[in-house]
Amino acid sequence: MKILIASDGFLTDDVLTTAIQNELPDAELSRIASTWPTPAFGDVGDVREALGDEDALIEALQGNEVVISHTFPFTEKVIAASPDLKLITICRGGPVNVNIDAATKHGVMVSYAPGRNARATAEHSVAMLLAAARQIAQRHMEVVNGEWATDYYLFEKTGQEVGASTVGVIGYGAIGARVAAIMSAFGARVLVFDPFKEPGSDGTIEFVGLDQLLAESDFVTLHARVTDENRHMINADSLAKMKKGSILVNCARGPLVDYDAVCDSIDSGHLHAAAFDCLPEEPLPADHRLLRTPRITFTPHLAGASQEASRVAARIGSADIAAYARGELPTHLANPDVKRK
Repeated sequence: MKILIASDGFLTDDVLTTAIQNELPDAELSRIASTWPTPAFGDVGDVREALGDEDALIEALQGNEVVISHTFPFTEKVIAASPDLKLITICRGGPVNVNIDAATKHGVMVSYAPGRNARATAEHSVAMLLAAARQIAQRHMEVVNGEWATDYYLFEKTGQEVGASTVGVIGYGAIGARVAAIMSAFGARVLVFDPFKEPGSDGTIEFVGLDQLLAESDFVTLHARVTDENRHMINADSLAKMKKGSILVNCARGPLVDYDAVCDSIDSGHLHAAAFDCLPEEPLPADHRLLRTPRITFTPHLAGASQEASRVAARIGSADIAAYARGELPTHLANPDVKRK
């Protein structure tokens, strides 16, 4: 079997090669690489969140039955010009850089790697929650700038302990479930809202309605996919339902939050603090209101970035390629209606 390894700076050639050779040691490998994550990805042709030259990719695909990639653009143009191609494996949680309709039309299977960075994102979310609670980034900058404030032991300036708090987790997929388990291990009372879970308790976690979660949680952390129904689910109304002095964390998707409403809530003294890995614009303009609002901790959309996440993604993708090589359907098939060539 001939496989093209289309690597980048995160899913490196070494990582992908090791994963493929563990599954298919006799595969014939060829290679193409992009420089992602520098520059950042964007729209390429008819696909999103991609980086790479379509013509160079077409040339590299000739004679290859399978390609494993992360961010290369598999547009209508690329797929139509690659007659040998039968399987595109994308090592990310969703194959947004593949024109699925075009692949299906041309008889090309598309597989992907759900949950590849679930542990990394869950751990980062917990770190952001703790950083917001204790204002770690802000205190760090004070020390670096030569300040040594002695008044943070004043009762009204002290932070919250997670283990003595109620944590609300919105979304109970691979990431949310991990966050809930970690919070429970801290000793926190954990409330979960997920529209696909019935209210009840499993002994350590309570599944509740959204309004109850907002009203009773000291921390609210988001772990939902964006849908038409939940866009801006955190808005002025929902923030008003949250406890005074509570903290919001979003390491999921930017469109879940109305960020102006968050700024209003912090400025009014209702919401105490927030932590965001996902933002309304990336990067934020230098004059953006979020940057002028106190007690917000930021990271630049890197929650899923870990070396293990890269290796896990490559292993998931390689296992799907091995299934295909055995004549089976890949486990994580994005277009199950495709007719195998």
